[in-house]
Amino acid sequence: MTTRRTILAASLAAPALVLASLRHAEAQAQVPSIGAIHVDVSRLAAQGWGSNALAIKIGLEQELTAALGSTLRRGAGPTLNVAVRGVFLNSYAGGGGGGGHVGSGASQSSDSFDSEATLVGRGNRIIATYPVLTTVPASAAGPWYLPDIDQRRLTGLIQTNAAWIKRYVSG
Repeated sequence: MTTRRTILAASLAAPALVLASLRHAEAQAQVPSIGAIHVDVSRLAAQGWGSNALAIKIGLEQELTAALGSTLRRGAGPTLNVAVRGVFLNSYAGGGGGGGHVGSGASQSSDSFDSEATLVGRGNRIIATYPVLTTVPASAAGPWYLPDIDQRRLTGLIQTNAAWIKRYVSG
C-alpha cells in the first residue's frame, strides 16, 4: 500500500540520486585520457649513466603504461612527457651512514629519482607540469650484498616515481 510517507520519501530520494550520478559523471570526465607516453633520459646520458639510461627509460615507460592503463588511449588525448633530471644512488645501502648527493633532497641513507612530468595537448600547449622527486630508503631493495642490488634500487625508484606521476596526472 502506498502511503504519503512513501511518496514523500521517494520524491526526496530521486533528486539526491540524480545529483550523485551527475557528480560521478563529472569526476569521470575530469580524469584525462593520455594519448602517449614519452620518457626523456638525455640528461642521464649526459651525466654518464650509459646503457643504464636506456634501461631507466624503458622501465619508466613500462611502469607508467601499467599505472595509467585505464586512462591510456593511444592518440586520444594529451601526451605525457617525462624528463628524468637525475637519479641519485646512495653509496651505501646497508642502513645508516654513507653520504647522500648534495641537493638531491634525500637523507644520507636514501636514493632519489628526480623527474618532471608534463601533459602536452594539441599544438604543443602545456596543460600541466608536475615536478616529482621521489625518495626511497637505500635499504628497501634488500640486502646490500646481492649481486643485483643496484638494479633492484633503480626498479624501486622507477616504480615509486611512476606511482607519484599517476597520482598527479589522474588526481
